[in-house]
Amino acid sequence: MDPQAEPVPPAGLTASLRALGATLVELMATRAELAVVELRQEGERKKEMIALAAAGALFLALGLLVATLFVVVLFWDTHRLAAIGGVAIVYLALSAAAFLRLRHKAASDPPPFEATLRELAADREMLGGGAGGTGARDE
Repeated sequence: MDPQAEPVPPAGLTASLRALGATLVELMATRAELAVVELRQEGERKKEMIALAAAGALFLALGLLVATLFVVVLFWDTHRLAAIGGVAIVYLALSAAAFLRLRHKAASDPPPFEATLRELAADREMLGGGAGGTGARDE
């Protein structure tokens, strides 16, 4: 037999460990890419929300200023203090409603990186990590 014609057997345990390591590195790279994509999406979403909130707040403040002046001038001769107090009460009620809505929205929004964490948990389950972590038993 010609020694060069025989196929070379795989290196055994070393080759398997290298293949497993390469697979794990690929898996972590994929998860890191997912985390980066989600981070960028979250950043863009926050920037857009801040810009819209700033524009809305600016125009709301201008509109409220003009409306306040209108109401005070309208009632200047008869009930100026009642007009100013009424406008102040309306503003306080609107600000309370806005803060309550903000608190509700902050509590109900999904946490950032939800998909990444879900994928990592699935990877841990697939690799046999289970929900406990180390896998050691108490005896």
